[in-house]
Amino acid sequence: MIVKGLASKRHPLLAHIIPTRRCNLACTYCNEFDDFSNPVPTDEMFQRIDRLGAMGTSIVTISGGEPLLHPELDAIIARIRKNGMMAGLITNGYLLVADRIERLNRAGLEYLQISIDNVMPDDVSKKSLKVLDQKLALLAEHAEFHVNINSVLGSGVRNPEDALAVAYRAVALGFTSTVGILHDHNGQLEPLNPREQEIFEEIISLEKQSFTRINKFQHNIARGKENDWRCRAGSRYLYICENGLVHYCSQQRGYPGIPIMEYTDEQRHREFFTKKACAPRCTVSCVHQVAAIDSWRSPQTFDSGSSANAAPQPLVQLTSTSREG
Repeated sequence: MIVKGLASKRHPLLAHIIPTRRCNLACTYCNEFDDFSNPVPTDEMFQRIDRLGAMGTSIVTISGGEPLLHPELDAIIARIRKNGMMAGLITNGYLLVADRIERLNRAGLEYLQISIDNVMPDDVSKKSLKVLDQKLALLAEHAEFHVNINSVLGSGVRNPEDALAVAYRAVALGFTSTVGILHDHNGQLEPLNPREQEIFEEIISLEKQSFTRINKFQHNIARGKENDWRCRAGSRYLYICENGLVHYCSQQRGYPGIPIMEYTDEQRHREFFTKKACAPRCTVSCVHQVAAIDSWRSPQTFDSGSSANAAPQPLVQLTSTSREG
């Protein structure tokens, strides 16, 4: 993927696609779910995936909501693979049982991530190590795909030591471990306190060599410092909501707001060269990581704050840790 990305800047490297907005949980910090939406019809998902394939997309990660609630998720994963793209899944893990994991194996899933927010469930999040540890053991026994466990630090986390417990449990089971930093309602950074920064550095030291190790930007985020980088959202990174619209990311929904089936090469090319007003204080890890491949080339000459390309407006006003990473 990296070699292909270096050779050409004209195709998306990573797309997040939403097959359902509904979730079986209601974590109070999350702005990416509801409790009533119907799943996207499978034929529509196939059309969107085929369009991403035609664009030359390298990786498609399925998110939500809770994607395991979609009745045809296995077929969606298989369709991604049929288009020659890598298939990933972000889930809360609650619906995983041995048979479900085996079905994901057969569908061709290559990567799964679960974010665990605490050791014991509380009124903020039920995604706790106590509840999910049995699911992690099942993954260790049955999964043929890569598993990453993401812990979180920052505003709203009552006990930052929990992130260490989650990280060490993930490593003990043979998984990779990453850490995310909770951001505000616009996906913007809030600095960690000194103890949280120590925990952050310890978890970072546990991370194995992988694409997720492109994390220099996270050290600035942890200290509340802005990053000087070229966000390629809308071009190298695409977020496709349940309505089939392309957005910069989950935290900047609303722009460009164009249906994926109508999103042209020229529009993607323009976004590649568009400087995003939200970029300096952004905490969305996967967008930073994708942008690293092009960090050495193509200065951005358009301004997302101009009248021709208005800055995106967030759809909600809730603190959230991004499902994107």
